[in-house]
Amino acid sequence: MSQTLSLVGDPEADRILTEHPFALLTGMLLDQQIPMEVAFDGPRKIVERLGSIDPATVAATDPEEFVALCSTPPAVHRFPRSMGQRVHDLATAVVRDHGGDAAAIWTEGNPDGREILRRLKKLPGFGDQKARIFLALLGKQRGLTAEGWREAAGDYGRDGVHMSIADVTDPGSLEQVRVWKKEKKAAARAGRG
Repeated sequence: MSQTLSLVGDPEADRILTEHPFALLTGMLLDQQIPMEVAFDGPRKIVERLGSIDPATVAATDPEEFVALCSTPPAVHRFPRSMGQRVHDLATAVVRDHGGDAAAIWTEGNPDGREILRRLKKLPGFGDQKARIFLALLGKQRGLTAEGWREAAGDYGRDGVHMSIADVTDPGSLEQVRVWKKEKKAAARAGRG
């Protein structure tokens, strides 16, 4: 799919996410406890410092050196040491299990949505929710046509919602996702009170 993603709002960061499947996977991994657009800007920072976002290059980098690279201000994540290690672990898994081709996770063997979800959940740092959101992102914005992807993605696969990064296509939709998340958190707090 050639459509350029607009997840960060920075042309270079969005180009890297569009052109490199491992960059998109890394952005999703980093998307926790920081703003979405900051998480998805992480791969750009890695490219600037390492010269590549290729999983084989990341995996071949000494883990301590890679963590230090992720910790250099501005850090790749709010928790640069632990998240830098997770990115390194993710790259290692992609090299070991998918021949260094991140896109193979969702393309190799023509998998259906359930199989892609299973493969994503096997990755370091990808729990059920993160895997479902990433699957929805692939289906909604990267042209994934695997049978049953919407069902496997659950609510995140629905059309017309603004629930996650899968629904961000411009600044307006980013704001809609923020509003939805804020309302969800408020409702959860109210339910506990």
